[in-house]
Amino acid sequence: MRHTALYCLAAALLAVGPTLAHADDGRGRDSSPSVGSIQLGPRPFFLVDEMTNSPLKQRLQWCAQRINQYRPSEFSIGHRGAAMQFPEHTRESYIAAARSGAGIVECDVTFTKDKELVCRHAQNDLHTTTNILVTPLAAKCTKPFVPASFDAAGNMTAPASAECRTSDITLAEFKTLRGKMDASNPRARTAAEFLGGTANWRTDLYAGPTSGTLMTHKESIALFKQLGVKMTPELKSPSVTMPFDGFTQQAYAQKMIDEYKAAGVPARHVWPQSFDKNDVLYWVNHEPAFGRQAVYLDDANTVADLPSAAELVTYKAQGINIWAPPTFALLALDSRGQIVASEAARNAKAAGLGIITWTLERSGILADGNNGFYYQSIDPAITREGDVMRVLDVLARDVGVQGVFSDWPATVSFYANCMGMR
Repeated sequence: MRHTALYCLAAALLAVGPTLAHADDGRGRDSSPSVGSIQLGPRPFFLVDEMTNSPLKQRLQWCAQRINQYRPSEFSIGHRGAAMQFPEHTRESYIAAARSGAGIVECDVTFTKDKELVCRHAQNDLHTTTNILVTPLAAKCTKPFVPASFDAAGNMTAPASAECRTSDITLAEFKTLRGKMDASNPRARTAAEFLGGTANWRTDLYAGPTSGTLMTHKESIALFKQLGVKMTPELKSPSVTMPFDGFTQQAYAQKMIDEYKAAGVPARHVWPQSFDKNDVLYWVNHEPAFGRQAVYLDDANTVADLPSAAELVTYKAQGINIWAPPTFALLALDSRGQIVASEAARNAKAAGLGIITWTLERSGILADGNNGFYYQSIDPAITREGDVMRVLDVLARDVGVQGVFSDWPATVSFYANCMGMR
C-alpha cells in the first residue's frame, strides 16, 4: 500500500498486470480467471470530464489521453469486491474488482452453523444479500419472513422483515444459495417481493440464477491468489453469543489467520481487519507477522465520535499500526470551503499511524446534495459527480492514506495509475 510519488509519467511507463491461464471447472466456467490488462471502463473518464476546471482536472485529463495500459494498484481496494454493480462477496464481484485494477480485495469473514468461515458482510444478512427466503432454507432462518402490514387507507403500518444468519445453516447449505444486491423491499407482501429494493443507481444485471456465486473464506484465498491480488479479510462481529457451540472469539480470530497460513499466503500480503480492538490486539500479540498489518476499523458515526489525539497515540503504543476510519473522518472544509485534511487525520499521522479509509463510490448520485454518511464533514463542497476525484486527491496528497476502499475500484485505480501509485 506504499504511497509513492504522484507523477503521471511514471504511471504511463508501468507494465501490464499479470495474465493467468484459463482452466474450465467442468461447468462451462473458468476456474482460473484471467485478469490480463486492466480494464477501467468509462466511469473514471466520465468523472474526470465532469469535474470543474482545475489543475487537477487538467492533470487527470492529460493522463487519460496518454495512459493506454493500466496496472493493479494496492492503493485501490475492492470493497466487498466491486459491489456497486456486482452482488457483494461473490466470485463475480471479486473478479470484477481485480479486473478493474484493485490490488487488494476484501472478504468479510463470518461463520456457519458448522463453524466454517465464509465471505459475508454480516453474519445476519442472508435475507438481504442472498435468495434464501425463496428457498427451502427459509424455514431455518432465525426470524422468518413477515410481510408488510397496511391500514385500510393503504398506509404501511409495519415494514416487511426477516433475519437469516449464516449460523442458521451449514456450509453445504450455504453453498446452495445465490448472491444478490444487498437490498430489501420494506413494502413486500411476499418473500419474492422482499428480495427487491435495489437502489436505482445500482443494477441487478449481475445477480441472475447462474451468477452470484457465494464463497467460503478458503475459496476466496485461492481465487485471490489466482487473480494476483493481495487480501484484506475483515473478521465480522458475530450475531450469536460467543462462545458458539464451544467456538470462542479467539478461536474465530485464529482460524481466519490459520487459513492464510495453510494456503501459504505470506503475512505481508494480508491486511486482517476488525472493528473490535480485541481482535486486532489478539493478532498483534499472537500472530505478530500478520499483526503488523492488522487494521483497526473505526465505527465512528459522526466527527464527535472520533478518537482523541491521545487515544490515537495509545493505539500505536499497543502495537496497532493502521487506523481505518470512514472517509468523512479524514476530511474537513477550510475557511474558503475547500476540502482539506481533518484534525483527526493530522493527529493520526502525528501518532505514527498508517491510514486506510472506506468507502468511495457508495453514496449514489452526488450532484443532488445531501450525500449522507461518507461526505457529512464536507457535503457543502460536493456538488457534482466529478468531485469524487477531488476527494481522492486530498486523501492521497494531504491525508496520505495508504489505500482507499471503493465499491467501484476502477475510479481509484485510474487515479492511482495517473499519479504513479503502486
